[in-house]
Amino acid sequence: MNVAVRTLCAFTAKTGDLDVRFTPAPTALEGQEGHAAVAARRGAGYQREISLSGQHGELRVRGRADGFDPDRGRLEEIKTHRGAGALARQPANHRALHWAQAMIYGWLLCERDGRAQIELALVYFDIGSRRETVFTRTLDAETLRQHFVRCCEAYLAWARSEQEHRSARDAALAALRFPHGDFRTGQRPLAEAVFRVARAGRTLMAQAPTGIGKTIGTVFPLLRALPGQQIDRVFFLTAKTSGRALALDAVAALRRAEPALPLRALELVAREKACEHPDKACHGESCPLAQGFYDRLPEARAAALAVPVWDRAAVRALAQAHRVCPYYLGQELAHWADLVIGDYNHFLDPSAMLHALTQLHGWRVALLLDEAHNLVDRARLMHTGELDQIRVRGLRHTAPKALRKPLDKLERAWKALNASASDEGEDKTGATPGYRVLPALPDELMGALQQAATAVLDHLAEHPTTVDAGLQGFLFDALHLTKLAESFGPHSLCDLSRSRDGRTSVLCLRNVVPAPFLGPRWAAAHTATLFSATLQPPAFHRELLGLPERTAWIDVDSPFERSQLDIHIARDISTRWQHREASVAPIVARIDAQHAERPGNYLAFFSSFDYLDRVAAAFEAAHPEVPAWRQARRMSEAEQADFLARFVAGGRGVGFAVLGGAFSEGIDLPGDRLIGAFIATLGLPQVNPVNEQIRQRLDTLVSQDTGSGFDCAYLYPGLQKVVQAAGRVIRTPEDRGVVHLIDDRFGRAEVRALLPRWWGLGAPPGP
Repeated sequence: MNVAVRTLCAFTAKTGDLDVRFTPAPTALEGQEGHAAVAARRGAGYQREISLSGQHGELRVRGRADGFDPDRGRLEEIKTHRGAGALARQPANHRALHWAQAMIYGWLLCERDGRAQIELALVYFDIGSRRETVFTRTLDAETLRQHFVRCCEAYLAWARSEQEHRSARDAALAALRFPHGDFRTGQRPLAEAVFRVARAGRTLMAQAPTGIGKTIGTVFPLLRALPGQQIDRVFFLTAKTSGRALALDAVAALRRAEPALPLRALELVAREKACEHPDKACHGESCPLAQGFYDRLPEARAAALAVPVWDRAAVRALAQAHRVCPYYLGQELAHWADLVIGDYNHFLDPSAMLHALTQLHGWRVALLLDEAHNLVDRARLMHTGELDQIRVRGLRHTAPKALRKPLDKLERAWKALNASASDEGEDKTGATPGYRVLPALPDELMGALQQAATAVLDHLAEHPTTVDAGLQGFLFDALHLTKLAESFGPHSLCDLSRSRDGRTSVLCLRNVVPAPFLGPRWAAAHTATLFSATLQPPAFHRELLGLPERTAWIDVDSPFERSQLDIHIARDISTRWQHREASVAPIVARIDAQHAERPGNYLAFFSSFDYLDRVAAAFEAAHPEVPAWRQARRMSEAEQADFLARFVAGGRGVGFAVLGGAFSEGIDLPGDRLIGAFIATLGLPQVNPVNEQIRQRLDTLVSQDTGSGFDCAYLYPGLQKVVQAAGRVIRTPEDRGVVHLIDDRFGRAEVRALLPRWWGLGAPPGP
């Protein structure tokens, strides 16, 4: 077995406190330049990037030492940093880790060259001042060998157990049986498609109806494919907590069928949901769970092996038992899990942890992306950044004097940009004067922003104990914006939204087509399956997400009969904005008539909270005898649970909700907990200057086969929400229900063509 020096030392030599306080650090490019600068100062015989390897038992250790001076007999480990005071504040465990790496390289070089001793140097290079700080040790080969053996033995004990686990896992997965006996209608072709693409190393888009059991229908075949394809990890990625719950349910079903299944499944949760001490900072001087974290981590990690599933509750229990932080324990366990269940961000975000681990360890990974119709919007957000001028102005009044000059320069550049945009008046696209799309990046402002960010970085490096949330927030947003600027192109917009008085504005680099960013992520995976009930039309998702050309497509037949769902189209009602007021009374009448005909639980969906409140108030006034409850803005998880708890078996009433919100997808109300839905909108995004610019940009970027800019910006996203909401009604083969599509536009051929085949709407009636 093989291990990198860095991995070996991270596993065996990390000790002391967890400390994730923000410390300005060089970028990867700055680190490379720093290494080159140090090497350039050395003599002509200086050797850079020396490949070294050694063997201990069955373990082969390999890596690249930063530099070696044969004339001085000195091996150098180079680390870059920012700020002259950084070394004085460097935690002892950080430097101990650096020495551990240098000692491993030192032994490997001694063994290779037959040296009796060697001088080791830690070279810390300040990228700002260009100064070096050097710490040296001269150690004999035997001391270095003993250190090497200790590290290898500690790692081997774990590696052997990992190797045994991998063999047992693959043997069990090769013989894994479907946990539910028979497949549901449509589940088998879905499972077969997932298995085939995994075997071929391809990508799959799978559209399958809501309620078919897509999660187990994708997880099971992919796990079966792991041994034959030598896949190291499966990442199940979703947009919502409900998706993680379904994946954990699938794992539970597999374990019920195979109680001894050697499969490690990990649930990753957000930091704010896992944190036990939100009032404390993440370092040993503040949080007791950060103090001595790495000293207690090995025992916590070993104890985790006895726990079959590392869900949120299990990780928390392990963390409590060993007095470590549950969030960072989960991050550590990601190295050892076979199946990781998390958010899209964990692999697709520019700074995604799972993608970084994949690259670091050279893993062969497989992706499952649940509710993939959300991916376009989520990916756009990952690659969009904005900065508010008002925020910058506030900083100018509170920032230290040393930062006033670069912030003033940024303000002057911003004022000039506002004036330029104001002078041009209404642009050619017809957008209002308060909103403008800039033809190119404002170079002067971006240059000033870069200089201001660098100044803030240097200041924070020199004053790390001074916590200034405002400065840090500005810095993170500025760095994100400048990073996006490096890859700015036709796939994104640069726009300026000015205040009414024109004195301030918000600058935004807004992604429209995520394909250029996501393409490399698909390439980093052996196979990927994107699945949802709403992936129509496939060309839209394929093109905007940058999926490979050979991406396969399957549209799975529904297990439900047409007779299970009674669909009514309200051709006499318009829900367009100008007709909203007139639509309230007929919608109330339709809801009342349906509930009177078949009393029970219904959901009514609307395009906005304002529209929802109008109709709900009218319904409550006209029919006080019918229970009614409303979705509110910014509901907590507990409030959402209370809303859903009203849908009891044998109950009756109407829940009013917003289309595309928390209750229109990812919820399961089978049987008579929900017997019908009213959808009073096509779900089209609001017509505003931003969406109109996206429409225009898509008109020029997407192919004719994909559709028009209007289709891509409005129609497709809207109808996806409609189908998702309607999918709440029929969840099992025994369910019966009704859906009212309330808008005359549902009768159009181009709209009905995008609705599920099993609804059986067919061609629209003739005139």
